[in-house]
Amino acid sequence: MEHKIDATNRIFGRLATEVAGFLRGKNKADFESNITSNEKVIIENIKNMSFSGKKLEQKKYFHYSGYPGGMKTRYLGEEFSKNPAKVFKSAVYRMLPKNKTRSIIIKNLIIK
Repeated sequence: MEHKIDATNRIFGRLATEVAGFLRGKNKADFESNITSNEKVIIENIKNMSFSGKKLEQKKYFHYSGYPGGMKTRYLGEEFSKNPAKVFKSAVYRMLPKNKTRSIIIKNLIIK
């Protein structure tokens, strides 16, 4: 089954949890956690998404190179303006179960 969602004026986190539920198949009556569903989710107009609170200025993403002084910090506003699809996909990816099915499930998320 395929779900089309327009992200215009939708709150980032609430949409991400909704999409994660659709990808797992939790909206079906015959949901089983050990079986991956073939639910596809298509997101459109991702640039027009809104954020609640001051997340764009306060939420940080960290990257550590492994070397002394190699901690890099970027804010959500910077990341979202560069590549909003990457930010949304990583948020949904982190909401999926941390097992071998996660990489299979995330392939059913299509961002336009």
